[in-house]
Amino acid sequence: MTESSEYRNQRLANMQKLSELGYAPFGAAFGRTGTLAALRAEFAEEKAVTAAGRIMGARDMGKTHFVDLRDGTGRFQLFVNKGILGDAAFEAFKFLDLGDHIGVEGEFFTTRTGEPSIRVTKWVMLSKALLQPPEKYHGLTDTEERYRKRYMDLTANPEVRERFNIRIAVVREIRNYLQNLGFQEVETPMMQPQPGGAAARPFKTHYNALDCEMFMRIAPELYLKRLLVGGFDKVFELSRNFRNEGLDRTHNPEFTVLEVYEAYGDRTSMKNIVEGMISHLCEKVLGRWTVEYGEDKEILSFMPPYREVAYSDLVREHCGEAWFTLDVAAAKAKAEALGLFIDPKWDHLLITHEIYDKVIEKTLRQPTFVTRIPRQFVPLAKVCADDPNFVDVFEFVVAGKELCPGYTEQNDPLAQRAAFTDQAGENLAAIDEDFITALEHGMPPAGGLGIGIDRLVMMLTGTEVIRDVILFPQLKRQ
Repeated sequence: MTESSEYRNQRLANMQKLSELGYAPFGAAFGRTGTLAALRAEFAEEKAVTAAGRIMGARDMGKTHFVDLRDGTGRFQLFVNKGILGDAAFEAFKFLDLGDHIGVEGEFFTTRTGEPSIRVTKWVMLSKALLQPPEKYHGLTDTEERYRKRYMDLTANPEVRERFNIRIAVVREIRNYLQNLGFQEVETPMMQPQPGGAAARPFKTHYNALDCEMFMRIAPELYLKRLLVGGFDKVFELSRNFRNEGLDRTHNPEFTVLEVYEAYGDRTSMKNIVEGMISHLCEKVLGRWTVEYGEDKEILSFMPPYREVAYSDLVREHCGEAWFTLDVAAAKAKAEALGLFIDPKWDHLLITHEIYDKVIEKTLRQPTFVTRIPRQFVPLAKVCADDPNFVDVFEFVVAGKELCPGYTEQNDPLAQRAAFTDQAGENLAAIDEDFITALEHGMPPAGGLGIGIDRLVMMLTGTEVIRDVILFPQLKRQ
């Protein structure tokens, strides 16, 4: 018999004993005066209260037990005394185990050591835990086990629960911020007949009722733009996107994205939204402007305004003023000297972007708007008025990672068709003709942005691994 089986068998025996003493192991609803955090905030000597939570620690002092009771908001100490509780209830209390949920009635008081506590006069069984919780001092430390058993990770590691409380608050305050600016939250299809709005491999499924192939969306962009055509001037969607691609420290195939579109806006209005929204989150959620990021505790400052710099200027800073006058062979040699693999088929543009993607972007640590990206990489944006080789967009980069693109959106159906055709190559069936038709009905000039909520929460909580900010990340089957 394994040690875990021995523990479980002992708990089953304790459950049987509790049943015999009149304590049903899985109780009913229990009315609480408030959460444990609320009770702590409202503490007043001798005030009568009811509380409920999970037993996460206990000290047996003979005729008295000091119990650490926890719920999703915090902890409170219980004072369980034989003389106050009575012989029968006190005897039954001995058969409780760590992890059990109980409800208590009693009154506030302060112990001689100054600890606000509840003097218990009655207790009820709410739920019996048949498995042992993680060891008290080391918690649930195995990384993969933490992800697979997130419910125990949240119980054993308060800092993990706090990180997800921050995520919840971030999503709530994003909605508040945008709605206060007059944006309306909308919903668009998660199953689509044609994937669009980004370049990514989709998940496929089959729609039995229509007997057709469908795709889980890789982005909601093209549907949100249809709404601009339909007269919704300011819209946003907080949605799940799906991309059938790799798993790593910053990518999960199922992820959350905020997309925002504003009729009569542009890239500059989107920049203002990003700066305003992050400032709002720093004030309302974090209560500070700086974050310690990663294992090295790098200090990121989110105090606006953020740096704005053109893509070409960054390339010249890192590769020399003469970079764009070099021929392909010279550019290839310089890139390989930086330790990069360069495909012999690549032209100067692709070599440049490989240097930007693998070398330059990583150097952008503080919040930075990188503007004027080569048009070939952004087919859904308008070109810059003064140079058609670049599009009027930004990539918002923090700690060396792109967090958010923002566009002056393309609303010319003829230019959009040309860009789609260039991107599709021989696969012309990939062009979303219905979207082109929508544009031909007239889409107003607009600004748009998309921000990865998972990566935003990573930045705001100083976390480098995306699985640490997703409650149930994708994992290989055991």
